[in-house]
Amino acid sequence: MWKPFDFDSTKSYPIISYVYPGPQTEPFPTSFSLTGYTGRNQALSQLGFVVVAFGQRGGSPVRSRYYHTYGYDNLRDYPLMDNKYGIEQLASRHSFIDQNKVGIFGHSGGGFMSTAALLSYPDFYDVAVASAGNHDNNVYNTWWSETHHGVTENRKTVKEMNEDSVEVEREEITFESKIKTNAELAENLKGHLLLVHGDVDNNVHPANTIRLADALIKAGKRFDMMMLPGRRHGFGPYQPYFERQKWYYFSQHLLGDYRTNVDFNLP
Repeated sequence: MWKPFDFDSTKSYPIISYVYPGPQTEPFPTSFSLTGYTGRNQALSQLGFVVVAFGQRGGSPVRSRYYHTYGYDNLRDYPLMDNKYGIEQLASRHSFIDQNKVGIFGHSGGGFMSTAALLSYPDFYDVAVASAGNHDNNVYNTWWSETHHGVTENRKTVKEMNEDSVEVEREEITFESKIKTNAELAENLKGHLLLVHGDVDNNVHPANTIRLADALIKAGKRFDMMMLPGRRHGFGPYQPYFERQKWYYFSQHLLGDYRTNVDFNLP
């Protein structure tokens, strides 16, 4: 748990959860650090938040194979249930946590999970920042999803007319999983969602976020989206800019702080 340096236990703070569904790694740190996501979570908390990160069932690769594959076929529902329960449990123990103001964020699988949280529990989670999320396994089915989540390949023959008006056949391949894609849950959106993706992501194709955006538009939902030019799966020199956008997004929607006189070029 990360708290502001001027933390006051008599006050009430919004809570933000940093997430990753695993199972090959877990999002919570095992040592103190001022770098990486540990340092970024510490920085985020200084704005006036309690920031947390939980493990979840099946999240540890150092335990048995049975435990490691606990969530095979569903890397959405059990991590979300565990995350929601963890926040509820902390709020019941600590009066300084405001359970009515809940944020969530993550990158890659965490981008998928944070968006799924907002769409699966729209009355619990209020704000999500999702970066490089694999929202649709039809366009993200390489090693991670196939290995840890499980997808089914479907092949069918489709007849169509070519440019010479001759009927031809082609094979159409689609992929599906046992849970709905985030795009299929788009109509559930109630809170505030910021989608971020590098436009040349070499791991999770930007189409994952674009398909979700298309579904949200068709559902008439309001959301925010930012494409980072020339950035791959890691945002590199654009990471500080993204971090500040994340700070201000949570500040606006959880603290009501809409100040715009901010220098994004700070080191």
